[in-house]
Amino acid sequence: MTRKRSLVRRSAAVATAGAAALVLAACGGDGDGSAGHGDHNAPASSPASASASQGQHNAADVAFAKGMIPHHRQAVEMAGLAPDRARSAEVRQLAADIKKAQDPEIKTLSGWLTSWGEEVPAEGAMDHSSHGMGGMMTAEEMSRLEDASGKAFDTAFTEMMIKHHEGAVEMARTEQSDGAHGPARKMAGEIITSQSAEIEQMSQLLGED
Repeated sequence: MTRKRSLVRRSAAVATAGAAALVLAACGGDGDGSAGHGDHNAPASSPASASASQGQHNAADVAFAKGMIPHHRQAVEMAGLAPDRARSAEVRQLAADIKKAQDPEIKTLSGWLTSWGEEVPAEGAMDHSSHGMGGMMTAEEMSRLEDASGKAFDTAFTEMMIKHHEGAVEMARTEQSDGAHGPARKMAGEIITSQSAEIEQMSQLLGED
């Protein structure tokens, strides 16, 4: 009886040890498995996140935003001269449309630069120092526009704004071909469409003079 009890005890101990070993093996397997999956997922997701983040914008997007902000600011400044100087109701309306379209775009472009950790061009950055680039007006041209009125203003404004718009369209085309940021490329497309239509409209106005 004692021997039998001892055998039972030994069998139970072996069974318990075996079960414990199985449990440990299972835990170890799960642990290794999760660690393995974790390690596997970490490198896979980290580069994916990094590349997704990098893919949101590139140097062309930054250049587009930094160039278009002072460009738009100057167009808005030019448009602001029209109410008191233009004789043509069409020129006044065109100026109002330009201001209405470009003011919000300046805010959007500035927001992108801030979110990308880039510096937004200061208000004074349009010192007309970048004239010759993107159809920007020189300080002399801006002074001439400020001093004009009536028909002379209408003609000067229209000629200058055509040149200005052509520069913006060129910058927008560069963004569409080189940029990576979806919303920036979309804005570039809208600039091309709207400003090309305004160039056509202004060309017709000049032809009527």
